Amino acid sequence: MLAIGTGTSWHAASQAAVLLRAAGLDAWAAKSADAAVDGPLPGESGALLVFTHTGAKRYSAQATHLAPSRGAEVIQVSGVGAEDADLLTVPQERSSAYTASHLGALLRAAQLARTLGADLPGLGEVPAAVERAWRQDDRAAPPARLIEFTGGGINQWTAAEGALKIREAAYVASEGLGVEQFLHGPSVALDPDDRLVCLDGGGEWSARIAEVAQAAEESGAAVTRVIDDRLGELLSIFPLTVAVQPIAPETTPRPSGQPGHLRAGPARPSGLGST
Repeated sequence: MLAIGTGTSWHAASQAAVLLRAAGLDAWAAKSADAAVDGPLPGESGALLVFTHTGAKRYSAQATHLAPSRGAEVIQVSGVGAEDADLLTVPQERSSAYTASHLGALLRAAQLARTLGADLPGLGEVPAAVERAWRQDDRAAPPARLIEFTGGGINQWTAAEGALKIREAAYVASEGLGVEQFLHGPSVALDPDDRLVCLDGGGEWSARIAEVAQAAEESGAAVTRVIDDRLGELLSIFPLTVAVQPIAPETTPRPSGQPGHLRAGPARPSGLGST
C-alpha cells in the first residue's frame, strides 16, 4: 500500500504508513507530486491511500486518476464535502492550516490500521487525550530567531507538522526533523536565540530525544520537552500534534506596543468523532 499527500497531508500519509506497517502491511509513503509525475504508484492488487483535505490538490488528484489504470484500488481520506471521498474526516475548516482535518485524517488512518490488525488498544482514548493536550497551558516565550522541532520514529512527522504550522500560521522561521537528522548537522547552529521543541511519545526513541534535549540546553538554547506516552508511541501522535498546534499563536510577531495577534491561525481541534 502506498500513502500519499501534500503538505500537512504528506505528514499524515507518512504516519499512516507507520501505522499500517504495525498491522503487518507492506506500506510506504510518497509525496503526491512524486507519485503522480515520476512514480511510484501501486499496480495490480495494490492500493493507493490518498490524504487530501478538500480533494483539490493537483498532484493528489492526478495520482488518484492514474492508479486505477494500473489496477490499484484507491482509498481517499478527505473532509466532508470533498468529491470522491471514501473515508470522511471533519467538515471543511475556515482556516487553511487544517488542524482539525489533520487530526481527523490521522484518526481514520489509525482506525484503518486497527481494522487490518494493528494492536492499538488505546484508540478509544484518543478523543480524551486530544482534549487533555489542548487544555494544557504550558506556554513559553517565542525565540528571537528560530524554532526547531524534533521527534523520533512516527513523531518525526509530528515535528515536521509543528514546523509547518509555525511557518504558515505565524510566518516565523521553523524546521521539523527526525532526531538523528537534526542531531547530525542542524543542531550545531542552535544558540541562545533559538528554541528547540522535543516531542517524546515514549518507546525506543525516548532516551535519544532526552540526550538531544540535554545537549541543546547545555548549548544555551531554550528547550521545551513535550512528553506524552500514555497511549503508546504510535498513538502519541494525537496528543503531541495538539500540543504543538498552539505554539503558532505564541510565536506570531507582535507589532511594537500592540498585543499579539494571529494572522491565519489554526482552528481548535474538533470533530474527531468516535473511534
